[in-house]
Amino acid sequence: MRVLFYGTPAFALPTLRALLEQHTVLAVVTQPDRPAGRGQRLAAPPVKRQATEHGLPVLQPPRLREPGWAERLGAFRPDVAVVVAFGQILPKPILELPPLGSINVHASLLPRYRGAAPVAWAIIRGEPEAGITTFRMDEGMDTGPILLQRSVTIGPEETAGELAGRLAELGATVLLQTLDQLDRITPAPQDHTAATLAPRLRKEDGALDWTRPATELAARIRGVNPWPGAATAGPTGRLLIWRARARSGSGEPGVLTRAGDLLCIGTGAGLLEPTEVQPENRRAMAWAMFLNGARLGPGAVFGDHVPAR
Repeated sequence: MRVLFYGTPAFALPTLRALLEQHTVLAVVTQPDRPAGRGQRLAAPPVKRQATEHGLPVLQPPRLREPGWAERLGAFRPDVAVVVAFGQILPKPILELPPLGSINVHASLLPRYRGAAPVAWAIIRGEPEAGITTFRMDEGMDTGPILLQRSVTIGPEETAGELAGRLAELGATVLLQTLDQLDRITPAPQDHTAATLAPRLRKEDGALDWTRPATELAARIRGVNPWPGAATAGPTGRLLIWRARARSGSGEPGVLTRAGDLLCIGTGAGLLEPTEVQPENRRAMAWAMFLNGARLGPGAVFGDHVPAR
């Protein structure tokens, strides 16, 4: 098939690679270069870099709704469009350009977790499963009829970054299966009453509230890894917690508590044992190494909590 590919981040790369091996990719549409890093220099998105390596035409519209884009994209005469984490809503004239339609590869089991951050929110909300859905796009946000779905079990300590890596590879496989079976698949309308939303993460979504249960905090820590990271105030300044486990026991929320041989932080229900942390302006390190270096012991306070007297 002649494919017009829309995608931006690393999550889209496995699908682009798979299409290059089995189909004809006419051009790649991706987001404009953005400032990145401490120097805020313009950086090309991962999909643009890969497309350039393969000599593909690259288009970077600031807004696809601007006049002229439907005509420019239609000139490629694609059979189908494939969209993977592109980052813009495709307007109706562009959706309808390919005769076989526009197909999205989405990292959730739709209709659950529509939106920009389905992997993160599935973990934060304690889901046992995640997955890939291919669907025929309409003008709504992830609302079109479902073509194929595949589910995976979320590992008990799997982070959003790790799960996204697995789903990216699965997405490529499911997309190829979708294209191979496109003339035999009957699209299934979504049950909109069962829909949940997965909005783009904000920095505030990484803030830890020690009055919440330890299981909930551990899930949030996994869900915001790698971005924005789970953060708390500590005796030595701001602390990022990259990995942690929920433990049984009790302790005052936000207060360092001994549990056998472990030093954990009390929560609203249970204890949280950080395993990998990153102090302000330092590299990530093991929890024990941080505690030793900071000389912290039972009674040290994390967060905005003021211990009861």
